[in-house]
Amino acid sequence: MAGRIIKTLILAPKPMNMNQNPTPTDLRDIGLKATGPRIKILDFFHQNGGTHFSAEDVFMALAKEDKEIGLATVYRVLTQFEQAGLLLRSHFESSKGDSRAIYELNEGIHHDHLVCLDCGHVEEFVDEAIEKRQRDIAKNLGFKLQEHSLAMYGHCQKRNCRNKQKA
Repeated sequence: MAGRIIKTLILAPKPMNMNQNPTPTDLRDIGLKATGPRIKILDFFHQNGGTHFSAEDVFMALAKEDKEIGLATVYRVLTQFEQAGLLLRSHFESSKGDSRAIYELNEGIHHDHLVCLDCGHVEEFVDEAIEKRQRDIAKNLGFKLQEHSLAMYGHCQKRNCRNKQKA
């Protein structure tokens, strides 16, 4: 069922300055032990800010850099970072009907997503007219909007999309 999004929202305040590379002290300040895998995974997200990754993407990228971190550890750390408010998790579906968790840095700024049904590429965007319309709809239906997510699905027009998946 293409077009469905499940987004996990963590409503905790952002625990550290997301504009700087993390330090062991930063992790300890939010109640996490500063292990090698945690530091490497958080550093990976900082180096690739604004990009969305699955656990498998993180695992493969770190493996290419000879970082010896197991896939189970990557999943565990991503879950811990999500619970701590460092990462946001979304589930985007493909045209094949499958869905996978995608993680991004929690930069504290609300945004929506445009998702390619063919290759899975995700673009972020902010549009105040859309935001206002959503608030108006909620109000007209008797709701006070607290949170929302919007993902629009289509087919990217990039000729050499770097995110094309092999068939």
